[in-house]
Amino acid sequence: MRFLILAFALFALPAHAAQTYKTPQALIKALYAYDTAETVEDAPSPYQPFLSRGLNRLFQADRDTSADGEVGAVDFDPVIAGQDGEAKGVKLSAPILLDDTAELEVSFRNGAENVTLYYTLKREQGGWKVDDIANQQGEYPWSLRDLLGGQ
Repeated sequence: MRFLILAFALFALPAHAAQTYKTPQALIKALYAYDTAETVEDAPSPYQPFLSRGLNRLFQADRDTSADGEVGAVDFDPVIAGQDGEAKGVKLSAPILLDDTAELEVSFRNGAENVTLYYTLKREQGGWKVDDIANQQGEYPWSLRDLLGGQ
């Protein structure tokens, strides 16, 4: 009986929750194909399954210190660099690999805007996770880690 309960619990998890991304490109492609409606309700970020432990901790700390009903430090979708819209024509640069870290650029169109985001990835538990996202364009450049008060 325990086996059946465990098997059901494992199959009930979204496919991405247990996914290990063997390459930086596989992680980014899955991230941009992800439907945030699948997010666990109390997750600190809708992208929790794709984020490193450190980045998830920063999101959780931000959530824990935000007043009830408040959005927190990140009041936009960092994956599309905006409040709403969607990434169209996503293009990835070749990753720069250094030990267990990778950096790459992701370019796309969100509405009429051309967007280039800079991703820092970390290898954890046998796969790649997002450790930071930065937008160095525009009047207000940002980094998720900086917005969340972490390093």
